[in-house]
Amino acid sequence: MDFLDEAVITVKSGDGGSGCISFRREKFIPRGGPDGGDGGDGGDVIVQATSRQNSLIDFRFRRHFKAKNGQPGRGKNQTGKNGDNVTIHTPLGTLVYDEETGELLADLVKEDQEVVLLEGGRGGKGNEHFATSTNRAPRKAQPGIPGEQRKLRLSLKYLADIGLIGLPNAGKSTLISRISAARPKIADYPFTTLVPNLGIVGYRDDKSFVMADIPGIIEGAHEGKGLGIRFLRHIERNSILLFMIPADSKNIKDEYNILLNELKMYNPELLDKKRILAISKSDMLDDELKDEIRKDLPDISRLFISSITGEGLTALKDMIWKVLNS
Repeated sequence: MDFLDEAVITVKSGDGGSGCISFRREKFIPRGGPDGGDGGDGGDVIVQATSRQNSLIDFRFRRHFKAKNGQPGRGKNQTGKNGDNVTIHTPLGTLVYDEETGELLADLVKEDQEVVLLEGGRGGKGNEHFATSTNRAPRKAQPGIPGEQRKLRLSLKYLADIGLIGLPNAGKSTLISRISAARPKIADYPFTTLVPNLGIVGYRDDKSFVMADIPGIIEGAHEGKGLGIRFLRHIERNSILLFMIPADSKNIKDEYNILLNELKMYNPELLDKKRILAISKSDMLDDELKDEIRKDLPDISRLFISSITGEGLTALKDMIWKVLNS
């Protein structure tokens, strides 16, 4: 699988370089004063967000990141070279936690957003800093300050406007493939979608919004049944939850309540989000059946759609855009 949304890594900033003990030695100046330069600073550990990645898969095999050490100072008051920083690139929506304390260190939601996680150790002072009126030839210099080391947990939560919620085989992947450029795996059996998919949906006048398709939820998912609730984190940032229930469901309202309960058991705050209900596979219904179904639907924004025939897809995008901007 080329998807990973949790990773634990170890990072270390660079050590500071040591200050230099040196004395000026030139012709006709046999006893010049101290001229030992300072050590260079160690490199920082930086994390940077990028839209060019959509998974933490790069951290499956590389788990250790270390910045370069600062170089020691040299004679003639030459300061040592600073150590190079190490920059860790992560997808947009990545949260960085201290693995030991659980402290949130960074929430990366903007393109090229950078956060310095660990600063490098400072370089030590050379012996020129320790000259005094009574000690004009100090044989003393500071060692560099060691860098810091930390174990971090990276957790990816997709940034999307709309999250698709539904049981397996509700038609979520077919919908996102029809209205965006996303190409998820589609087949007529449960749990075709094993990882989240993101799709950018074009709208009128060159507008767009982002839709996230997560693997299907089944009753008891909060207890670990099916694929469990592992991927529900990817809808925590969504503005709208789009519930998809197929037209051939035995009881649309009961299925909607099952999905709602699983969300509640995972995180009750998800119920505060705006909701839309789409009855998928509606090409198998006639107008009379639709009228019957409408009588028992939940009291939220709803409509009938078919990703095969295109029925209701334009209306769905209009409804999403209206709710997003309400």
